[in-house]
Amino acid sequence: MVFIEPVTLSQRGVRLVPLGLEHEDGLRAAAADGELWTLRVTSVPEPRETRAYIETALKSRTEGHRLAFAVTDEASGRVLGCTSFHDILPSVQRVEIGYTWYAQRCQRTHVNTTCKLLLMTHAFETLGCHVVGWRTDNFNHASQRAIERLGAKQDGVIRGHALRRDGTIRDTVMYSMRRGEWPEAKAQLLYLLDKPRAD
Repeated sequence: MVFIEPVTLSQRGVRLVPLGLEHEDGLRAAAADGELWTLRVTSVPEPRETRAYIETALKSRTEGHRLAFAVTDEASGRVLGCTSFHDILPSVQRVEIGYTWYAQRCQRTHVNTTCKLLLMTHAFETLGCHVVGWRTDNFNHASQRAIERLGAKQDGVIRGHALRRDGTIRDTVMYSMRRGEWPEAKAQLLYLLDKPRAD
């Protein structure tokens, strides 16, 4: 049995469904909301690359190191974005959460917080992970702030770590959370989801 089996997770109107080719049109439309592929510090696929993006994710799932999800609206089934468990290390019970992006209309809403709650609950409480990690571009300050709001701790920076889409070499900021830190982080996520939002 593999460490992480494909699973559907849902809460508060958000459903995470294992990513498949049936999500191609929806994923392309979500990325088009804000032309997210033009952002230098993300890995959002260009429209013509959407199918290849999904095929790469499916290959990674077969190889056991990534499980990608389509983020969908539970009521309508509309695709809102994408997120993944990746760098899955069964031997030390560690996963990372990443490859995350949302249509512009979903940014700064409850969607990201809900997705993180679903993924972290599954990682810590179902899979029994000791550590959940995140990584982001050193220039993606919005992503760094979002990860820090989860209660994750910065582990450090890997310099000259990966290529960006524009061919420049990025430094990668690494974060993690240990199992013992999860109860407090979960309480904070629930608090953020339950408090009234300013419009």
